[in-house]
Amino acid sequence: MKSRREFVTSAFGLTAAVAAQPLLFGAHHKKEGEKWFDISLAQWSLHRAFKGGQRDAMDFAKISKREFGIDAIEYVNQFYMDNFTPGVLKGLASRSRDEGVDNVLIMCDQLGNLGDPNKSKRHETVNNHKIWADAAKALGCHSIRVNARSQGSYDEQMKLAADGLSLLADYTDSLGINVIVENHGGLSSNGAWLAGVMKIAGHPRVGTLPDFGNFILDRKTGDSYDRYKGTQELMPYAKGVSAKTHDFDDDGNEINTDYVRMLDIVKDAGYHGYIGIEYEGRTLDEDTGILLTKKLLQRLGGR
Repeated sequence: MKSRREFVTSAFGLTAAVAAQPLLFGAHHKKEGEKWFDISLAQWSLHRAFKGGQRDAMDFAKISKREFGIDAIEYVNQFYMDNFTPGVLKGLASRSRDEGVDNVLIMCDQLGNLGDPNKSKRHETVNNHKIWADAAKALGCHSIRVNARSQGSYDEQMKLAADGLSLLADYTDSLGINVIVENHGGLSSNGAWLAGVMKIAGHPRVGTLPDFGNFILDRKTGDSYDRYKGTQELMPYAKGVSAKTHDFDDDGNEINTDYVRMLDIVKDAGYHGYIGIEYEGRTLDEDTGILLTKKLLQRLGGR
């Protein structure tokens, strides 16, 4: 079995195929003018089409550029895990390059718990993420998005998650890749808790990916954290932002989130990087939801 380094090298030589692409480091990517942030497309917005076989995950860059006019993408590892070979990685790189599409990040799931109380399992989870960090480097992404799941008390989970994140970031630092955590259920959707994890980790490569809609603490009870407070708490550490949408009114506004208020929070934090479209509604088809989200973001300063 190939090592991670052999895997990436066999796909790219020395990753020269994408060396000419600019590396974008979240909040450090800035442009002047009235439009103050760039729009990217999260692959999860089309998860039903990819999972159902109506679309091919290898065509993600082409779909984003040609169908939605979006030239920056955020991958989801779930769509490639079953057959992730050097050929797949090379194909994703060449297709995004041919379309003139920037690769922003890879969202990583189903790899274990970075805050696992069992030290050996925590280290195993760190190792499971490394191939995706190598892939992110090869594709020209600036980050991998991870989860901060753990077990135990509030404080114990904070320390364990920070440990796992720091261990992974020690590896990704040599690649120039960030490790960013999304508020993604459980304690991670508690803005104060996740901000506390950031403080304990204290690693320049560890940051957050605030998601406007993922502040549900308990799906069974529906208990949730204030999304505006949570976003404000996470923005000081943000290296990416996720614009979650579900439903829209007749004027094109998202009915669950006050986007004017939310984007003011993002802008006031000094962020000028990519904001990724992540449509997750069911009332509209995925294509329509993506386009409505794009129009909303463009109206409020996106390009």
